[in-house]
Amino acid sequence: MTVTETRERVPAAERIAIRCVDSDVHPMPRRGELLEYIPEPWRTKYFTNHKVGELIYYDAPDYAHAYAMRVDTFPKDGEFAGSDPDLMLKQLVMEAGADVVILEPTDRIARLPEATAAMSSAVNSWLANHWLDSHNNWHQRWRGSICAAIEEPELAAREIEKWAGHPYMAQILIKAEPRPSWGHPRYDPIWAAATKHDITVSCHLSRGTYETLPMPPVGLPSYNHDFMVSYSLTAANQVMSLIFDGVFDRFPTLRIVFVEHAFTWILPLMWRMDAIYDKRRQWLDIKRKPSDYVKDHIKFTTQPLDYPEDKTELSRAFEWMECEKILLYSSDYPHWTFDDPRWLVKHLPEHAREAVMFKNGIQTYKLPETVPALEGQVRVF
Repeated sequence: MTVTETRERVPAAERIAIRCVDSDVHPMPRRGELLEYIPEPWRTKYFTNHKVGELIYYDAPDYAHAYAMRVDTFPKDGEFAGSDPDLMLKQLVMEAGADVVILEPTDRIARLPEATAAMSSAVNSWLANHWLDSHNNWHQRWRGSICAAIEEPELAAREIEKWAGHPYMAQILIKAEPRPSWGHPRYDPIWAAATKHDITVSCHLSRGTYETLPMPPVGLPSYNHDFMVSYSLTAANQVMSLIFDGVFDRFPTLRIVFVEHAFTWILPLMWRMDAIYDKRRQWLDIKRKPSDYVKDHIKFTTQPLDYPEDKTELSRAFEWMECEKILLYSSDYPHWTFDDPRWLVKHLPEHAREAVMFKNGIQTYKLPETVPALEGQVRVF
């Protein structure tokens, strides 16, 4: 069956081995599609009681024209990029070669935590009904994210419990920006729910509002490129909090993925944490070297890929950080920063390619080894 034959949407009997797991793809709702899922009173009192203009301050290249999206990802019906499951299947699966796609909706962070929780609940219902349903996921390539408002841990845990049994929900999705850091016991209900159901927790960068913006010690950045670098600083602090505040000792099966926070910074951070641990271990309650926690519990997505002029420097970094243990392939579709899997795989060490492109993804998200075949699909391997 080809992807264009949509009259009978049933999966093929033949199955093929998964060879590319894309861990960062952004579906978007069509106009008005999400509104019905926002629970009251938040739908009326918060999200529809005032007009909303242009709120974004992401001055990416070509933002004024294409909203930082690939221009070819906008459907012909005028809807936003990433809103058409069939177009995404064509471009990302059939033409680029992704076998399983982890869908990460960019749900809005509200000023009030309870409103953020209401929006997360709406996004989960929308995703289940418009992407993970039998009509749009007939090919069984989409996997969803349980959006959880980390600002409201009890409500987040309740949302995890609600969706944990869904056959196509593959991870829990949170944000890194809200304070305090993740080692605080207030977040334990989230980690407890995740480990109870053996679901990976992923953190995608966000911009938030007001004081939830990532803020370096010297104050708010001035430009988009400052913000992009600061996300790595936010992630680094959360890594240290998870380790030194004992989260992985309290929840020894917890798995964390940092999405779009870059990753080459983890190598010097592991060196520094291990050095501090070696000198001060008698004062620390953690049971192992910090770098061991990173390699056993934390993974990072490949996009954005740091790409020095001398490619051998990147190759050495891959080797030193043991990238085969901590990296997951990601494309960031439909954004302009899209990394095609056929391009990315060429820049990985040969011995790590299978681990990064699909083996780590299968293990992290508890995926099957095979998916229904799609006639004409490009294969990365």
